[in-house]
Amino acid sequence: MTSKGAVYVALAATMGNMLQGWDNATIAGAVLYIKKEFHLETQPTIEGLIVSMSLIGATVITTFSGPVSDAVGRRPMLIISSMFYFMSGLVMFWSPNVYVLLIARLLDGFGIGLAVTLVPLYISETAPSDIRGLLNTFPQFTGSIGMCLAYTMVFFMSLQSGASWRLMLGVLSLPSIAYFVLSVFYLPESPRWLVSKGKMDEAKRVLQTLRGQDDVSGEMALLVEGLEVGGETSVEEYVINADNELSEDHVEDKNEIKLYGAEEGKSWVAKPVRGQSSLFLASRQGSVAAHMMDPMVTLFGSVHEKQNEMGSMRSMLFPTFGSMLQGDQQPHKPDNWDLESNHEKGNLSDDETDDNNLKSLLISPSARQASETTTNAMGIGGGWQLAYRKTEDGKNAGRLQRIYLHQEGGGESRRGSMASFIGSGPGTGEAEAVRASALVSRSVLCLDGVTGQNPIHSGVIKPPPSAAKKGTSWSELSEPGIKQALIVGVGIQILQQFSGINGVLYYTPQILEQAGVGILLSNLGIGSESASFLISGVTTLLMLPSIGVAMKLIDIVGRRMLLLATLPVLLLSLVVLVLSNVIPMDSVLHAVISTVSVVVYFCTFVMGFGPIPNTLCSEIFPTRVRGLCIAICALTFWICDIIVTYTLPVLLTTTGLAGAFGIYAFVCAISWFFVYFKVPETKGMPLEVITEFFAMGAANKKTN
Repeated sequence: MTSKGAVYVALAATMGNMLQGWDNATIAGAVLYIKKEFHLETQPTIEGLIVSMSLIGATVITTFSGPVSDAVGRRPMLIISSMFYFMSGLVMFWSPNVYVLLIARLLDGFGIGLAVTLVPLYISETAPSDIRGLLNTFPQFTGSIGMCLAYTMVFFMSLQSGASWRLMLGVLSLPSIAYFVLSVFYLPESPRWLVSKGKMDEAKRVLQTLRGQDDVSGEMALLVEGLEVGGETSVEEYVINADNELSEDHVEDKNEIKLYGAEEGKSWVAKPVRGQSSLFLASRQGSVAAHMMDPMVTLFGSVHEKQNEMGSMRSMLFPTFGSMLQGDQQPHKPDNWDLESNHEKGNLSDDETDDNNLKSLLISPSARQASETTTNAMGIGGGWQLAYRKTEDGKNAGRLQRIYLHQEGGGESRRGSMASFIGSGPGTGEAEAVRASALVSRSVLCLDGVTGQNPIHSGVIKPPPSAAKKGTSWSELSEPGIKQALIVGVGIQILQQFSGINGVLYYTPQILEQAGVGILLSNLGIGSESASFLISGVTTLLMLPSIGVAMKLIDIVGRRMLLLATLPVLLLSLVVLVLSNVIPMDSVLHAVISTVSVVVYFCTFVMGFGPIPNTLCSEIFPTRVRGLCIAICALTFWICDIIVTYTLPVLLTTTGLAGAFGIYAFVCAISWFFVYFKVPETKGMPLEVITEFFAMGAANKKTN
């Protein structure tokens, strides 16, 4: 895999999530001893404050993390996160009283807030679209590893007569040193952030390292386009045929797009056809049924129909079409495909003093160019191609347009939304042609000093003016596409937290102890507290293979399908837990059912509702407001987390396990309907294409 650099970087970044999992487990065990030392058995409010103080810290720091990360970068914020972890561990180890402990927990929350907010964003901005979902499950995986290791440590410490809660919490400083070293010496800055600041040379070098290849011109163009959502978006339909330009009866279409495959000398041509595309029809169908399902969901879903059995969005006609994850097979290109090779490595500009310039052939002319509007396409990942053309008619003549092209499932019709193949290219059979839909919109690239027939070739390409703009305007959040994305992001974060997961994680030992789990291990001479720690550790260990299932499926079946499949199981486990605490039964049977239900709850959660909300939130916002919008979603996450964590002890005291988990079960049921009607599928799509879809879908919804 050529993108192993992105994998290693993602693993290093998720060290902060491992420390969060470590903290969740250690405070869950330490709070039992803290209660005894400070006599908090009759003061559940103080107990809840000790646990939730880190959440308050995370909430406070999250308020600033998004805009600050947009200003100074993602990497410096991760470094600061590691420093907060280190300081909090030292202070917790020293804590002479409750007040100092609360301050230490606040510092710990600062580290947690930065890591949880920015790591998914950082991974999404550095990962190839084909495996972005996989890499965004790493935070859940490393967090569970941290919990498992911490519960193991707490269990063995609890077997000693003088178990120290200060040592349990203070050990956090040791792994935080490794987090600091990785952040300082290994993690690069996000290439999308670098492009947003006009640092093109540095962005190119980072991309070359992450992708393991020298030619990253296609993705560089994509990153520049992502700085603004294009206006005047339309949807077009193309037919892809084998390129027969040497045949006698070949007639060039001025709007055709050249596509190059992996086989030497083999190429294809995408030609526009008349008729409405499947994407357009899907959006129209969705708007008719807007009272039942958001048209955005239908619009996104039309892209993901008819995928091959491996779940990849790569082409069936030429397997490496649009893929950025191929090994030694590189698409055959004409000699002048990429003139960046004529520049020094890492230098995109002829003027070394002007880092904003992109004087390189991002989209190069074909070897045999018949007209100035004939273009080639570049793979940008996930089976998508990026191409450009100049308009020739109307008041917008001469304007540069960008084309996001995606091959559909094949030449056959698709549920009536796609006309069957008509009009194959010369010399090709009908079976050799496939359909493709394209999003066509105004390019945001700036072309200076345009001369000659090919402006892309001869001009100096710069990012749009917004790239140099300082800060992010809150008024941008009122744009229809961004508002729609915020509804999805904020909504799923609220529902995730009110499904009770973080409250259950913090209080797992007490929940299991109240469920009578000590009975299961009493014959081994293990006390109820130690037994709850042991089973908590085993539970987190069982979560690891469940996360492995999510890693395998998230880029195949997709985010939306994983949520729809796991939420009913999550609901069922909570219902069983409620019934086991309502129906009278033998104490041993009650303990077994309660324990199994909690284990199933955890394992199911980490397969879907655990990693996917943060993954979605890191994917659906435009580059220019991504940090701010991520901060809003994370702020929602932490506020809801505080409410759940602070109220759970009260719920356990007043309503018992049945009442608390009954509320969580009801929220899980609501969550399924929210996902079904409001959450679109984003697997395999480049981030810039996702935001384009949100903008187009929201505009279409408003029009209709």
